[in-house]
Amino acid sequence: MKPLQLILGHIGGVILLLTRTLRFAPTLPRQSRRFIDQCYLIGYTSLPIVTILSFFIGSVLALQSGYSMQNFGAKQFIGSLVGLSMARELGPVMVAILIAGRVGSAITAELASMKVYQEIDALVTMNISPERILVLPRLAAILVMMPVLALIANLCGWYGGALVCQYTHFISVDSEAYFAVLKRYMEWKDITDGLLKAEVFGFVIVLVCCYIGLNTKGGPREIGQSVTKAVVTSLILILVLDYFVTKALL
Repeated sequence: MKPLQLILGHIGGVILLLTRTLRFAPTLPRQSRRFIDQCYLIGYTSLPIVTILSFFIGSVLALQSGYSMQNFGAKQFIGSLVGLSMARELGPVMVAILIAGRVGSAITAELASMKVYQEIDALVTMNISPERILVLPRLAAILVMMPVLALIANLCGWYGGALVCQYTHFISVDSEAYFAVLKRYMEWKDITDGLLKAEVFGFVIVLVCCYIGLNTKGGPREIGQSVTKAVVTSLILILVLDYFVTKALL
């Protein structure tokens, strides 16, 4: 029963952190500088790795699909396969994993350091809520930047697949036919469902990482342990939520 009680306690702690943070939502316009800084750190600095990874994910997906589908005479449908896979699944999931490893670890390390070195206690002593200035801008920034990153990941994956299809000799599907099939078999709902999944993943990642960082106790060694715990927990939650969100959207 003790592990179950521990898990339920952490879930309750995350919910309490969220409710305390949402109370300060009206103060967000007065924190525009913090919000913009977090958008830069979460979105702009993550853009190169998201672009590169998504391009090659789309390329490998098209390559493997072309190799498998050449025996069935279905190479012309590679565009729809790559398009739907990137939009509904691979785009949001891979971006979320990158955000968990890059942004989530940085958030946890920063907040855990502030907690260990009693900077959080100093804020509370000065009657400054950590939820208002440390958590709220990050949650707002991830809600804005996550769909943008997911959309860019989709586009890069689609174009990576188009280049592979056009210049791989055993596929030889030109880019016009590739994108024609992609547009024919894709709907706006496929894209919006993927963006919604990205929003859910990003919000959960930042919330969990903030909770773990703010509840770190001990010394410098515990900072590293908190970062590891935050990243591992975020990755597990991404995969678990992926199933339930996908099932709800289908």
